Order: sequence, then structure tokens, then C-alpha cells
Amino acid sequence: MTLVWTIRILFSSFLGILIIDACKKDEPIAESPVIHPIQFIVPPGFPAPQYNFTRNPLTEEGFALGRKLFYDGRLSKDGNFPCGSCHQQFAAFANFEHNLSHGFNNQFTTRNAPGIFNMAWGSTFHWDGGINNLEVQPLAPITAPNEMAEDLTTIVSKLKKDEEYRKMFKAAFGDATINSQRMLWALTQFVTSIVSADSKYDKVKRGKAVFNTDEQNGYAVFQAKCNSCHTEPLFTDNSYRNNGLPIDPALKDYGRMTITGNKADSLKFKVPSLRNVYLTFPYGHDGRFIGISQVLDHYSSGIQDSPTLDTLLKNKIPLSKVEKFYLYQFLRTLTDSTLLNNKRFSEQQ
Repeated sequence: MTLVWTIRILFSSFLGILIIDACKKDEPIAESPVIHPIQFIVPPGFPAPQYNFTRNPLTEEGFALGRKLFYDGRLSKDGNFPCGSCHQQFAAFANFEHNLSHGFNNQFTTRNAPGIFNMAWGSTFHWDGGINNLEVQPLAPITAPNEMAEDLTTIVSKLKKDEEYRKMFKAAFGDATINSQRMLWALTQFVTSIVSADSKYDKVKRGKAVFNTDEQNGYAVFQAKCNSCHTEPLFTDNSYRNNGLPIDPALKDYGRMTITGNKADSLKFKVPSLRNVYLTFPYGHDGRFIGISQVLDHYSSGIQDSPTLDTLLKNKIPLSKVEKFYLYQFLRTLTDSTLLNNKRFSEQQ
């Protein structure tokens, strides 16, 4: 081979290397997804939330992923029971008109589904307080055989096959890894964002509205006879109490005692929030009360004594017909129409 050809070959090789290198430089560099943080705003008059957002900070991408998961039937075994089937926005994220929710294979659950708003202020969850970490709370309904009846391995497998989910997990967490922990974090971001703090009551407290005479009278009755357990502004003290309900002989639900094993906790259930109470019927841990009037009748004359009955209820809560009427009017002011109509929390955007 002549020197000229040797030089040409070397030059061609060098030129090829330059061309390849130049092409590499022109290729777009993979960048990490841009995350858009959300500031969790504590409403005026509210205490600091119990949930620690530093571990799972709110982002628009995480919230969007959580919303999609919340309404996705694939989190249930047969695809028919997403979280949103028992927690409906128009019912303040409770289960409209159902005393016991429906589950997989035409089964019923054993308790009434409560409204899941203001969850960031809770430290224990469910009627019996059996869950003490909001991030793992969804595991109970997801895996319960009479609710969603699914397992995490199968759910993750379903999600991994969905290209849109791969994109959304990457947008929320920086890469396309899909696992159960990230799924639970996203669901938690959605749920903690569901805040109810814009009812007429809230507007009155902010000086943006005023109670009419009946509402004001009802508020006075409430403060005198109800506020000890349904403490403002959350309208629950998040405690567990026996409110004098006789046990349902079919369900045989002893409440908190099933978790603690302590007889002193027999028939104790979590004090529910009264926010949006006009939308979350029927009432009670087993949904035995169809309307608010039945609830008020129970507290004024129907309480059943037992060794664990709450001391505040030993003498019942006497309520005249007039006081009950005023209470109705006040309780209406706790309906948060802003929450009910907020498209941000809706399945359809």
C-alpha cells in the first residue's frame, strides 16, 4: 500500500470519528422531567396538618397521577370498583345513599364509607383507627376481598403495561419506575389535596358572610351541646367514642376494640366530621340512620347505656324540637359547594 493510500485511509477514519462525534453532540440530551411544586395552604383558623409533606411533597405531576389512579377501576380485581366508586365528589367524597358500600362479586362492606376530605389533619384512619399512616390507608380497601379484592403485584403489572402511566410516573417521580410505593404516594398527594374549608360557616368566620337568625341560633345550640366532640374547625376531635348505639346483631362490629383488643374500647368508633353532613347520609359507622333527624333523636332520647358509654353522653343530650330545627339550619352552613364543584378533583377534566 502506498503512502498516499495509507494517509487517505487514516484521514477517512479520522473524519468518520469526527462525523460520529458531531452527531452525538447534536443528539438531544435526556433531561429530568420538570416538577411543578404545589404549596399546601392551611385554611385560616385550621391547625397545622398531621401529614408530613416533606417525605412526599405535593407536585402537579404527582397530584395528576394520584387523581388518575383514584378513578381507575384497574386498581380493583374486576375493574368495577375504583376508589372513586365509594368516594363520590358530589357526596363530599362519601358513598351517596349507601349504608354499606358495594364491593367485588356483589358483596357488601361492613361499614359506611366516610367522606375523605381534610385527611391531612388525621393521624389515624377508618372507623376503628386501624390505620395510622395515611400513605398505606388505600391498602385496606384495595386488598379487602369484599371491597376491591386486588393485590399490589397485579396492580403494578397492569400499570406497567400502560404507556400513559409510564409517562405519568416519570413526570411525577423523575423516571418511569412503577412500584407500589410510588402509587401510594401519588394517591396520598391527591387525597391530602381534598380540603373542605369554603362553606358558608367558613365564610362567616372569615368575615365574608353572616349567619341568618336561625343559623346563628343553631350555632349557639351547637356550641353548647355538640362542640365537645365535633370540635371546630374540623368538626371532629378525631377521637374514638361509644355514642350509645346498640350493636348490630348481624355485623357484630365492636369498633376500636377489634384493633386494640382492649375491652375498654368496646363499641367505640371515630367521631366523624360534621362538615358536608347534609351530603354524607346515611349516618353512623354502619349507616343505620337515614337522616339527620334520626341522629338528633338518638342523642336526645335513644342512647343505650353500656360500660364504655362516653361520659359526656351519660345524661344524653336533651334537645327540644326548636333546638333541633335550629341545628338543622346551622348544619346546612357546613356544606362546601366549592369542593363539590371543583373540577380539579373530578374524574373528567
